[in-house]
Amino acid sequence: MKKGANNGFRDLRTQEPSEPPKITFPCDYPLKVVGDAAEDFAASVCQILVKYDPEFDASAMQVIDSRNGRFQSVRVSIRATGEQQLSALFEELKATGRVHMVV
Repeated sequence: MKKGANNGFRDLRTQEPSEPPKITFPCDYPLKVVGDAAEDFAASVCQILVKYDPEFDASAMQVIDSRNGRFQSVRVSIRATGEQQLSALFEELKATGRVHMVV
């Protein structure tokens, strides 16, 4: 192997930072909403999601309890129409005081 050859790999230490990938809207956008476990947690998340995606299908929602049962994650997919919609949705979910994280 020749000295200094990169073998087709880029040296990430010297590569300039690139822009994050752009999302093409509209698109199906997966979300995971994590909060304190409660009987009505998924329903409260669903009420907010419907405001931002009137066609939201709650039957496809997955609710997963944490190992110790203290937290729940609600996994869904919504129809995203733009960055403003997603930002507003994330803010409203967090403003409930029940949501710890939206991924």
